[in-house]
Amino acid sequence: MDAADFYTGIVAESYALLKSEDFPAERYADFIAASGEPALELGCGDGDPLLELRRRGFDVEGVDASADLLARCAARAEAAGLEVVTHQQRFEELDLSRSYRSIFLAGPTLNLLPNDDLALLALRRVREHLADDGSVLVPLWVPAPAGPEEFGAVREATADDGSRLTFVALSEDYDAQRRTRTTAVRYGRHTAEGEELTDRDWVIHWHTQESFAGLAREAGLQVADLTDLHGSPVTGDEEQFTFTLTR
Repeated sequence: MDAADFYTGIVAESYALLKSEDFPAERYADFIAASGEPALELGCGDGDPLLELRRRGFDVEGVDASADLLARCAARAEAAGLEVVTHQQRFEELDLSRSYRSIFLAGPTLNLLPNDDLALLALRRVREHLADDGSVLVPLWVPAPAGPEEFGAVREATADDGSRLTFVALSEDYDAQRRTRTTAVRYGRHTAEGEELTDRDWVIHWHTQESFAGLAREAGLQVADLTDLHGSPVTGDEEQFTFTLTR
């Protein structure tokens, strides 16, 4: 399922409350300070860390495929008194009027593109929007198969209106040859009047360090740096790692 269709309705509403990862703005502020402005966040979602970067005065825009998430980002920006420019576009169709010295993803969002062909198209569009002296920050994730204890375990949070929001993984298809993990998940909203349930297939397509470096080169980008999440050189068997790319 396309991210534009995945993050709709109750899923978009639940995203901020149920997501399992934080995106500390400091990491991306340092990247922009080193690489330069203007900056572009790919997959900005409902505004983390985009809004905090704008609060700090960075010239940074956001792009996301989900209209619902961007609407939530706009509402949060208005409530915070921030001016934020966002664009509703898919990565592989990126077509903006500016070039950017810093382009980044605040997490392994590129893994949501379900195959190498779309990832290559996205990287080519990123290159077209990258200033000659700019750089791109791409975190990636190689997921392990889920353990049996993860299925049926419920994550939950309370929404502003008092309703209970839930997330549960139901089953998984893990295809190491295609580098694709498809997890059947269920989102729920529970109130005194009843419950609303939405099922989705959450598709993660991963890249090895070698395969992604090859895609980057094919897109006309070169690897300037490859580190683990703590900025140390990779050993080759990391589950999470970060590429820095240049033209």
